[in-house]
Amino acid sequence: MSAPSLTIIESDVPPPWQQMLSDLITDPQELLSLLSLDPQEKPLGLSAAVQFPLKVPRWFVSRIEPGDWQDPILRQLWPAQEEEIAAPNYVIDPLEETRFNPVPGLLHKYTSRVLLTAAPHCAVHCRYCFRRHFDYAGNAPSRTDWQAAFAHIAADARIEEVLLSGGDPFALSNRQFGWLLEQIESIAHVRTVRIHTRMTIVLPQRIDAEFAAMLGASRLKVVLVSHCNHANELSDESRAAFRALASNSVTLFNQSVILADVNNSSGVLIELSKALFDQGVLPYYLHLPDAVAGTAHFDVPIPDAQALVAEMQAQLPGYLVPRLVREEPGEDSKTRYA
Repeated sequence: MSAPSLTIIESDVPPPWQQMLSDLITDPQELLSLLSLDPQEKPLGLSAAVQFPLKVPRWFVSRIEPGDWQDPILRQLWPAQEEEIAAPNYVIDPLEETRFNPVPGLLHKYTSRVLLTAAPHCAVHCRYCFRRHFDYAGNAPSRTDWQAAFAHIAADARIEEVLLSGGDPFALSNRQFGWLLEQIESIAHVRTVRIHTRMTIVLPQRIDAEFAAMLGASRLKVVLVSHCNHANELSDESRAAFRALASNSVTLFNQSVILADVNNSSGVLIELSKALFDQGVLPYYLHLPDAVAGTAHFDVPIPDAQALVAEMQAQLPGYLVPRLVREEPGEDSKTRYA
């Protein structure tokens, strides 16, 4: 028997998290000032900042150590000059996603699951993002336009899982997300909805009680994959968000990206796995960076990454060792390297 649907009532006053989402830091000079950073030490990549502008929640900046250009969170956020250095084989669409985009807002790479770009924006711009060049303008359907995506899913009974990504699906309001969830629930052969988000980390206040209860009321199995790359990103607020989700029967996983000078050491990765588990989240994937233009400075060679995972295996129980993977265009699944 399916759980009863949840009525979402939104007032004229935006909830606190939406107010925080509307007050993002987008001016590099403001970030430099807040963190007491010398711009001469790490000059801004001007064209990089135009192509993929700085964007970070004001609250999340509190996780960064002032005055420290080596801070692992800051390195993920600052538009650096390294992004402007052209590198061989680094392209704007390394996963060839345009090949798998039959209707706006939907990617169908794998037989049994599809991905919906539920929101065309994020709360934060991560410099390593593989969709930093993605055509969100052409993949931001209206409710009417979404019907083509739902029809595509309904017509293929092999599809059992719908992934919500973006952008970040948690950037949608409770009402918007609830409507999208209801449309997916109405397709009988869909059993699971998997949500990929970074907002549990960068703006965990978004997980309010109403939203968590809505997920818990769904007839679908709800899986949440949080995107966290360093233990410094976790907080008391993220712990509260994960607790609210878990108490509403949401299964919690994490995927990280291994990034040079951010988390490419066994000690950092071991600490991350332990910290995630302490907050009720299982580390599932450790992604090798995608070869997207502007991100070559984050690359970690495969043998180096494999050696780090081997060190993790020697010191952690198996359930805390993430799978080292890379997504290769055209393959039936992610390619596993460890």
